Amino acid sequence: MSPWKTLLASLSAFLSVACSTTPPKGVTVVEGFDSQRYLGQWYEIARLDHRFERGLQQVTANYSPREDGGLKVVNRGFNQPKQRWQESVGKAYFTGDKQRASLKVSFFGPFYGGYNVIALDPDYRYALVCGPNRSYLWILSRTPQLDESIKQRLVEQARSAGFPVDELIWVEQK
Repeated sequence: MSPWKTLLASLSAFLSVACSTTPPKGVTVVEGFDSQRYLGQWYEIARLDHRFERGLQQVTANYSPREDGGLKVVNRGFNQPKQRWQESVGKAYFTGDKQRASLKVSFFGPFYGGYNVIALDPDYRYALVCGPNRSYLWILSRTPQLDESIKQRLVEQARSAGFPVDELIWVEQK
């Protein structure tokens, strides 16, 4: 295969994942979702490793309404190796019915990725969120700490859905 064909094939594969917004096959998204109740600050309890959060601790995500009907997303975390705070501001939009917790989110230009809530406490105290494939998974909570039994229940749900939960990074929160 020529270098150009290899590059084109690699770029195509990257964009198919980076721009995918649907949940992984066989993963069910929460129905009856209320975005107004989801607004506000969430603490990242655990995540699968990926380059845009590598080295970050004390990670939070804050969701607020946008004038265009979408959501403003502000992710913030402390970069341990660099000893400084980092912040990313993005936007999210529902991919269909607003009662279905499936959104597309972008932090850079026209590229969107999936943001799918796959488990949610009835009182919106904790959530399990995945991306477009099983390489992206987050456990979020309204508080910096989450009860061990709830963590284990969410981990088991993710494991049953085929996520590599043994690779979860447990985020330090203060």
